[in-house]
Amino acid sequence: MHQSDTDPSEFLAKLTDHRRDDLVVVDTLLTAALPKRQRVLWEGVFWGGTEQTIIGYGDLVQQRPRGEDVEWFIIGLALQKKHLSLYVNAVEDGAYLGAHYGDRLGKVKLGAASIGFTSVDRLDLTVLEKLAVHADRISPADRTA
Repeated sequence: MHQSDTDPSEFLAKLTDHRRDDLVVVDTLLTAALPKRQRVLWEGVFWGGTEQTIIGYGDLVQQRPRGEDVEWFIIGLALQKKHLSLYVNAVEDGAYLGAHYGDRLGKVKLGAASIGFTSVDRLDLTVLEKLAVHADRISPADRTA
């Protein structure tokens, strides 16, 4: 995946999917919770081989167990075929931060660093805001800030 020159707001404005409004709600929350972090659109082939477009908040270098380190985002937001995904790459005490908040986020499906949900109505936005603020606090400053 690579950072795109497309502004995330332009990407959101052009969406015709009925879940666009849900993306805008979560995007607005994450932008406010991470006010000093860059907001960038990532596009390309995601790990696992699927084409993705992800709004990334903040930046970090993620160390990979095999291979080169990867430039990435602290939190990412993506529209999937049947759900929305949050990718939370902030780590505390050896675990992705989503694991610390997963049982309080509402009706979500947790992966190692992913949180899937079908609509914003199923997501506890207050808890998501706390997760984002926590991720901001424990992550190094953006390299471009």
